Amino acid sequence: MVGIACYGVYFPIRRMKREQLAEVWGTAGLAGERAVANYDEDAVTMATEAAISCMRGVQKKPIDRLLLATTSAPYYEKQSASIVASALGLSSDVFTVDYTGSLRGATIALTAATDAVESGHARNVLLIASDKRAVLPKGKREQLWGDGAAAVLVGESDLIAVLEGSHSLSENFLGEWRGEGDMFVKSWEERFVIDEGYMRPMREVIIGIMEKYRFEPRDFRRVILSAPDTRRRNRLAKTLGFELTQVQDACLDTIGNTGTAQPLVGLISALEEASPGDRLLLATYGDGADAFIFRVTEKIKDIQQRHELKKCLRRRMSVNRYSEYLKMRNFVATEEPKRPEPIPLSVTCLWRENKKNLALVGVKCKKCGTVQYPPQRVCVACKAKDNFEDYSFSDKKGTVFTFSVDYLTPAPVSPTVFAVIDFEGGGRIWCEVTDIDPSEIKIGMPVEMTFRKLATVNGISNYFWKARPYRK
Repeated sequence: MVGIACYGVYFPIRRMKREQLAEVWGTAGLAGERAVANYDEDAVTMATEAAISCMRGVQKKPIDRLLLATTSAPYYEKQSASIVASALGLSSDVFTVDYTGSLRGATIALTAATDAVESGHARNVLLIASDKRAVLPKGKREQLWGDGAAAVLVGESDLIAVLEGSHSLSENFLGEWRGEGDMFVKSWEERFVIDEGYMRPMREVIIGIMEKYRFEPRDFRRVILSAPDTRRRNRLAKTLGFELTQVQDACLDTIGNTGTAQPLVGLISALEEASPGDRLLLATYGDGADAFIFRVTEKIKDIQQRHELKKCLRRRMSVNRYSEYLKMRNFVATEEPKRPEPIPLSVTCLWRENKKNLALVGVKCKKCGTVQYPPQRVCVACKAKDNFEDYSFSDKKGTVFTFSVDYLTPAPVSPTVFAVIDFEGGGRIWCEVTDIDPSEIKIGMPVEMTFRKLATVNGISNYFWKARPYRK
């Protein structure tokens, strides 16, 4: 038996109303809003957050494989899944894979994950889908697309949803694409793309899976349909004989179309509302289509108590200026304070300090128990030398000891907040504070750590941890 053991989700805290985007260009505004990733967020950082959310509050299980689906990886030639695995502190024998180049990436990876567990080649596979897609200003997609990530743990025990069947179709279809050197997604004529690239393959795969396993539309409590927008999704559901009350919202009007993450976001939305025994149908598209049938188990009650998705939807900060949105997306070059050029990153140093920087690992003295960051050879308390064990700070809460608000540091969004953080259980770090209104920072404020991108220098993405206000 194979299925889903737990889930997690992450949406950037910033939101922008679609009517604001339309007002800038004098075009028609759509209802709802979209999530906007901060300038220090990308597919890798959001994937890490979704994975942390997935593993939070459940009994830790050894991860055999980590699969990352995205169409917006920071590198064309370098694996992103390995960065996420390092940030999570997974062992070096974990098998990591990127699934890129298709909006079906998450469900293609889901097929690989379930096959691996079913065949006995793996026991616990962490599957993450994350996207921060670049879209040209002014168009409808600027309003429709949003940023986000979702994760599920595929396993063989303690399952909240059991896989009952799957069905896939493959087709070479050029409707939307992004070639070498393209920053933005390109598209062919809209009606052709929708009718032949979305409606037809989705109908075929859903009819195919229902015939294959002898189900009718009424047999499903919820149907999760990936879609360009809510109108096309509802139209598809009606043509297949589903009631609109069966169609699960994938946060299209509150977060936006999250690309490869959309099917997992929809599945998690359904799981948060599901009851034991409910049957779910999941389908997505892109050069063909995939469909899956899941049956919810009694274990769902334990996971639902965390309300991961509802918490993410509740946390929000408004983006009120279009100029701020453009700067966070790095769409415009701006004149910054005159400072020396950034020092080139040393690949050797990045490799040598991988555990310290990416996993935020310090040390704990084996003699007196004092913890320190960064790692040292001599204990600051008892002076013992080279007598330490690794100690992770990434999951520790902290409080602001002191802070500064810097208006001169070059950054897409100014001012920048820096703080000295005291961790619960000991240890201290000086770092940037993100996702905060500078006027709200104060001494004693509870914070937690979040994985972010510091900068990209010479094509190298430099990741580290920042603090943010504690999220209950």
